[in-house]
Amino acid sequence: MLIRAISIALSIFVITACNHIKPNDSQVTSYQSPELLLEENNPSLNASHMEVAASNGNSTNSTEVDLWQRMRNQYQLDIDLDNRRIQAQLNWYKSHPNYLNRVSIRGERYLYFIMEQIDVRDMPGEIALLPIVESAFEPFAYSHGRASGVWQFIPSTGHIYGLHQDWWHDGRRDIRRSTIAALKFLKGLSREFNGDWMLALASYNSGAGTVRKAIRKNKRKGLPTDFWSLDLPKETRDYVPKLIALSKLIYSPQKYGLTLPFIENKPYFAVINTGSQMDLSQAAAMTGVELEEIYKLNPQYNQWATSPNGPHEILVPIENKHIIEAKLVEVPPGQRIKWQRYKVQSGDSLISIARKFHTTPDALKQVNPINGNLLHAGDMLLIPTAFQHLSNYTYTAKNRKTSKQSRAKGSKGSSKITHSVRNGDSFWSLSQKHKVSVNSIARWNAMSPKDPLTPGQKLVIWSKTGNKWGKQSREVIRKVRYRVRNGDSLHRIANKFNVRVNDIRRWNQIKNRKYLQPGDELILYVDVTQAS
Repeated sequence: MLIRAISIALSIFVITACNHIKPNDSQVTSYQSPELLLEENNPSLNASHMEVAASNGNSTNSTEVDLWQRMRNQYQLDIDLDNRRIQAQLNWYKSHPNYLNRVSIRGERYLYFIMEQIDVRDMPGEIALLPIVESAFEPFAYSHGRASGVWQFIPSTGHIYGLHQDWWHDGRRDIRRSTIAALKFLKGLSREFNGDWMLALASYNSGAGTVRKAIRKNKRKGLPTDFWSLDLPKETRDYVPKLIALSKLIYSPQKYGLTLPFIENKPYFAVINTGSQMDLSQAAAMTGVELEEIYKLNPQYNQWATSPNGPHEILVPIENKHIIEAKLVEVPPGQRIKWQRYKVQSGDSLISIARKFHTTPDALKQVNPINGNLLHAGDMLLIPTAFQHLSNYTYTAKNRKTSKQSRAKGSKGSSKITHSVRNGDSFWSLSQKHKVSVNSIARWNAMSPKDPLTPGQKLVIWSKTGNKWGKQSREVIRKVRYRVRNGDSLHRIANKFNVRVNDIRRWNQIKNRKYLQPGDELILYVDVTQAS
């Protein structure tokens, strides 16, 4: 059976590689929604987004050196507007210049592509700043309303716009596809409200139905129906003023005593067609960049590898494009992830094996001759696995959540406990037991209050009622001396002991050292009730 498994696996990889041999191939297998098919002639989506500006015919924008100036050239909103709501947001941004620096640096990876897409649609350049309002350009942002990505799509709207979501991949965080989806959405809202971008932006935040209802209410009362006159939710009333305030600051930073980080008006990333599933650590090594950079350019990938179902592509810094392309030729598709043999044990199921090896039943079926879901003890399976220890993949969904849980802090007088979810538990019932809010529990665990809870799931709760609900533990901090072993990294040690990398660096005065050496001794301050 193992020989057959290997044969099937290699056949699949050969077929997949052949189907993706053309460098500009736009095939996205099961992800190619009607929305994306409309973009298939757009070189910015299919290749390295280098040719789109030419198709716009705007020579001023395409030749502008400073991306901020290119954005200003495309301004279309009335940024001369001034009222108390705009002034309140302006005052906040002016008093937090470091915030603007952080979001600008974060957005540098994505802003060129966003401006390309705005230009070809002749949309207001100010919209390129909307991800600052939505997510502060944090690609892994996840809201209390289950919105995800820099454009903050909720699951249902994401599906409508072809942003596929599964265990491996969340299209709402795909920089290119989510940008195109957001601009389509906004363009449609603008048409619905007869070109009124204020109402379109408000609808993007609260929903077109909410805005239409507010308009009908004002019409009945004989009141104006412009954005500033409508009775909208508080978040929406602040939403548009935030964008106007940001647009003012970007347009005239000197006027407000600000200096913007320089962002060059040139592509930041290129698209590499891998032809098959690929371990992200291998992609980083072949490209010559840190794994963190690969994740921040490809935040759609939830796990240690690209999805086995596609899209078989990754974004890399454009200056490193030729490096990975040369190395991909030397590495056959079957060697872009690691394979492990596994002998099926009594009581095993596809789901339990998939969980054990951090993959999915479908991925196992693709590379093994399995009929239905039936397994027999003694069968040999070929399992796709990660090249590195899973803790090194710091931006997987699980590791992001663990990191959030370790950093979470409760109010004074509360005790940190770990709760194992049981049948019947809900955010509300747990909030009542521990005298905390539903939103706090969700925030401590990088979740939304609308997310489902599953039995056995571990939640961090800063309880105000002490240690009285089951097998939970108070935080107990101990000083630990840890000797570095082969394969250890700061991220791996941090995850093992539920501490932060920056704390390890601070405790041990590690500044410029990139790697640890076996035998090094580290001082750690560990909550011994939480360390694995």
